[in-house]
Amino acid sequence: MQSDVNKLIVAISSRALFDLDASNQVFESQGVEAYRQYQIAHEDEPLQPGDAFHLVKKLLNINKLLGAAWVEVILLSRNTADTGLRIFNSIEHHGLDISKAAFCGGSSPYRYITAFNSHLFLSTHGQDVRQALEHGVAAATIMPSKTANLDDYKLRFAFDGDAVLFSDEAERVYKTQGLAEFTRSEREAAKSPLSGGPFKAFLSALHLLQREFGEGQSPIRTCLVTARSAPAHERVVRTLRAWDIRIDESLFLGGLEKGAFLGAYEADVFFDDQERHCESARGHVATGHVPNGIANQPQGLRA
Repeated sequence: MQSDVNKLIVAISSRALFDLDASNQVFESQGVEAYRQYQIAHEDEPLQPGDAFHLVKKLLNINKLLGAAWVEVILLSRNTADTGLRIFNSIEHHGLDISKAAFCGGSSPYRYITAFNSHLFLSTHGQDVRQALEHGVAAATIMPSKTANLDDYKLRFAFDGDAVLFSDEAERVYKTQGLAEFTRSEREAAKSPLSGGPFKAFLSALHLLQREFGEGQSPIRTCLVTARSAPAHERVVRTLRAWDIRIDESLFLGGLEKGAFLGAYEADVFFDDQERHCESARGHVATGHVPNGIANQPQGLRA
């Protein structure tokens, strides 16, 4: 059995994994007991895939390719075990190798994320995501999208830079002092690596997993998709070099909309801290909003 120390562990909510919109409408309109009865009545009826389903399926396929359990997916749910039976039945129906779960009976499951040693948490519940980020775990709110890359087994991750892979220290300069000062500051600090953002550890874990495959054989690809352009690109390149992390592709877009580029890259998921970029992206690829950094603070708290 693969040691948990070496595994890539991803925690996911039931609503990110499966389409629970109909069930949630019952909960919202009729309450907890009606929801419980609805799930029990339909527990032998498999749920349809949710927005992160195909990403999870590709992640679990890594184990088949390597012949060992290098990836583990954990289910974290606000359901009870009683109402969660339908979810586990759906997991079995779809052939997903998921055996560990926490059913929290209406409470937030974020407190179990670190106990499971998770590298990433995906949910549709924004507050749970924020709490996970506050506890140092990479986390994103999966946004509704009807687009999924089903064409092959390759797994393509795309990341924004500032406030996602990196801290928001540079973005703070841009937001508070403007583009000219941001450019000057980044040119001056070009040889000083940026601090790590919430997704640094997840990217590092992906990088280690890529190394388990032969040269040029890894099905996992990573891409940096940033609004930065030259000369602000240099600090990013030197930062990744200092971290000893390889990014397969890097797109410095100079403020262009990211959606079309993500579609061309055929990303399975894209992570960005700014909601406007997420809105643009989700028409092309599955997208996770990372509510971190100055872009997610009320205007009055930006300093």
